[in-house]
Amino acid sequence: MTHEVVILAAGQGTRMRSKLPKVLHKLAGRSMLAHVIDSAKATHAQTIHIVIGHGAEQVKAHIQDNVSWVLQTEQLGTGHAVAQALPQLNPDSLVLISYGDVPLVKPQTLQKLLALADENTLALLTVNLAEPSGYGRIVRNEAKQVVAIVEQKDARAEQLNIAEVNTGMMAVAAKHLQQWLPALSSKNAQGEYYLTDIISMAVSHGVVVKTEQPEHEWEVQGANNREQVAELERHYQLQQAQLLMAEGASLADPRRIDVRGNLTVGVDVNIDVNCVFIGDVQLADDVSIGPNCIIENSSIGQGTVVKANSVIEQSVIAEYCDIGPFARLRPGTQLANKAKIGNFVETKKAIIGEGSKVNHLSYIGDCTIGVSANIGAGTITCNYDGVNKYQTHIGDGAFIGSNSALVAPLTIGNMATIGAGSTVTSDVTENSLAVARGKQREISNWSRPVKTNKKK
Repeated sequence: MTHEVVILAAGQGTRMRSKLPKVLHKLAGRSMLAHVIDSAKATHAQTIHIVIGHGAEQVKAHIQDNVSWVLQTEQLGTGHAVAQALPQLNPDSLVLISYGDVPLVKPQTLQKLLALADENTLALLTVNLAEPSGYGRIVRNEAKQVVAIVEQKDARAEQLNIAEVNTGMMAVAAKHLQQWLPALSSKNAQGEYYLTDIISMAVSHGVVVKTEQPEHEWEVQGANNREQVAELERHYQLQQAQLLMAEGASLADPRRIDVRGNLTVGVDVNIDVNCVFIGDVQLADDVSIGPNCIIENSSIGQGTVVKANSVIEQSVIAEYCDIGPFARLRPGTQLANKAKIGNFVETKKAIIGEGSKVNHLSYIGDCTIGVSANIGAGTITCNYDGVNKYQTHIGDGAFIGSNSALVAPLTIGNMATIGAGSTVTSDVTENSLAVARGKQREISNWSRPVKTNKKK
């Protein structure tokens, strides 16, 4: 059977104490709802329906995926929420029900749930908790068959001792939902239409209820406040760290790494503490990342060393480069093999040739540098006139003296030398020396300023 997914995302999340709808709070750099959608997409669902309510327009604006939106104007319980999606469901499909504030459930877990369900079987995801307080309890008969789910506020004393609880996730035929959801009652302790009440309806109609459990308890943990979001973040990041180590990376501390996107690593990669990887990042074999680095949407070639406290954004780094410490590579930076960007150097839209060095205290923007060039400390490419950006081209083997200002548009030829302290405004030809600075003056018997006494 084909299947559809209904994601419940209409809650306000008052305990978050936030202007954002609860499902838009971020985990690993993306909203909780985005994680849930990704897991749903991985099951190859025919359609994904998202039930929205509080902050509906914010949620819709945030999600770029091709989904079906369902508006729940009143929040009257989970059964009522799913019922709002009934008109959009294919009556011949299976329906997988998930939650926008339960972001870590694995696609494999959902697939196992779907594999259990058919026209005559309702599949329910449960979990055993050492402390089940607050959750609906799974009630079984003497034959260990599920016969009902009892919510905490409606449970009898002996039922409160049950450790197996409901996660809320289930897979059920759409035709059964069309029959059962309109029959739900709100006569309970919370005055809501419980989705869980369809379990007893299934049993009474001869539909078998089968259960599946997640591999890890944290997969089905929801987040109702910021503390719980932080707990889920740590579960997620530790999982990412374990995957990276399995792929050949060494982590100085698996509990001090943040992956906020897709990080791929080669073998013998070393990552020190407190590093953050954002978007799509590729680290080739033998790459070393020092502590406190941030790398975003970039690729780093084999054997490159990134030293402490460096930031790399939307850049392409070739092999055996040396970067940092305290370097910032902004979008559009490209380093050829064995290029060096030293401490307190900033680059932007800069192409640095093979073996070239920008060792320290420089800004290189809108610039191409040839092979084996040396850029002295304090060099600045003056690429902006307040309105337009201009290019600087520095040839192979060029030597730029310290504290030079290169005023673009400008071309400096191969093997040219710029004297220290120069402000260069005209092109410099190959193999020449350019010195562009004011003539030094000396004043004899110069009297230094003295401090004057100010009257009170």
